[in-house]
Amino acid sequence: MDIKPIAGLDDRINDIRLMTAKVVNEEIIPAEPVLYKGGDEAEAVRAGIRDKVKELGLWAPHLPEEYGGMGIGFLAHAYMNEVMAWSPFSARLFGVVAPNSGNQKILLKYGTPEQKKKWLEPLVAGEIESCFSMTEPDQPGSNPYAIQTRAVKDGDHWVIDGHKWFTSNGRRADIAIVMCRTEQDDGKGGTRDKMTQIIVPMDTPGVNIIRSVPVWGHTNGDHCEIRYENVRVPLENQLGRTGTGHQAAQDRLGEGRVFHCMNSIGQMWRAFDLMCKRAMTREVHGGTLASKQFTQGFIADSYMDIQSARLMTLHCAHQMEAGGDARTDISAIKVFVPAAFERVVDRAIQVHGALGVSGDTPLSGMYMGARTLRLADGPDEVHRIVIAKNVLKCYQEGASWDFGA
Repeated sequence: MDIKPIAGLDDRINDIRLMTAKVVNEEIIPAEPVLYKGGDEAEAVRAGIRDKVKELGLWAPHLPEEYGGMGIGFLAHAYMNEVMAWSPFSARLFGVVAPNSGNQKILLKYGTPEQKKKWLEPLVAGEIESCFSMTEPDQPGSNPYAIQTRAVKDGDHWVIDGHKWFTSNGRRADIAIVMCRTEQDDGKGGTRDKMTQIIVPMDTPGVNIIRSVPVWGHTNGDHCEIRYENVRVPLENQLGRTGTGHQAAQDRLGEGRVFHCMNSIGQMWRAFDLMCKRAMTREVHGGTLASKQFTQGFIADSYMDIQSARLMTLHCAHQMEAGGDARTDISAIKVFVPAAFERVVDRAIQVHGALGVSGDTPLSGMYMGARTLRLADGPDEVHRIVIAKNVLKCYQEGASWDFGA
């Protein structure tokens, strides 16, 4: 896949994009058949690619240099993420795989020096794994204030009881960052300190993994359902001030939604590339698929979807980098981009025919991922409400919406 410098973009960001593309094109995509199979050969290939990534200074774009990362900041990471997304294997090979990467960022911002030494440094070094335990089966994920998992102080410990699911990476994890309700009566008829994030080692008594939740028919995944039953951890395992859990989650999700969208665009780009190459080479009914108007329509519509999604997302990313209020645009891309992603991949599957739904291309995985993203990090409907409320508030205050903001 070809990539060229973007005119007007900082030279350093362009260099990062080009170096990333070189690794993905020349090292990762050719190795995908081996990586999909797994085993010793795949592990040797992964190790070689990781060494190459580190040699080029492309390891851990989300981390500062003092923790072994690139220290490139949000915007450069967003552009880099688009290119890494061409292959589903890139994130882990570039040292920025979720949920570890998000947990590392939270530990960086909210962790004490002792917590960073005990948990962050081994997590960055790859000596331990982590998971983020927030979603609950009996509460709407679209309302984080509905969480019922409760942590109560008992002497110098927190005691946690609750029921979580879709705790990704739960079986491999050594620690979980658990979102807990810690509210107390404030004596004024209300409550305070509603949500707090607490670090829980997975080998703590009372942490019971019930099952891996099947997703799209895959029963061997790692999205765990967990019951926390009288789980006792020291008070010093609390992340940040009591009551900052919701803000910490929003810190994680805001940038994460942009990264998810840039990741989607990179995958759209690859699906588009596969579709066009298939159309140029597949002979059917007296000509190539590319000569058929239905296929030409697929190509045109996908081009428009990708360009629209990309420009919307980059506008949002630049706005965030400049310190602007990007909440409306974050919600807009979170609705538009996964839907466009789903359309682009659907057309690519159609052009590939039976091959498109097989495991011989990445398209089936992309399609399931695109549909899942319409729920992850907030469902479409909630983001639409956010957009409408923010726009209408502007008009209620006597102003018009500024699309150039």
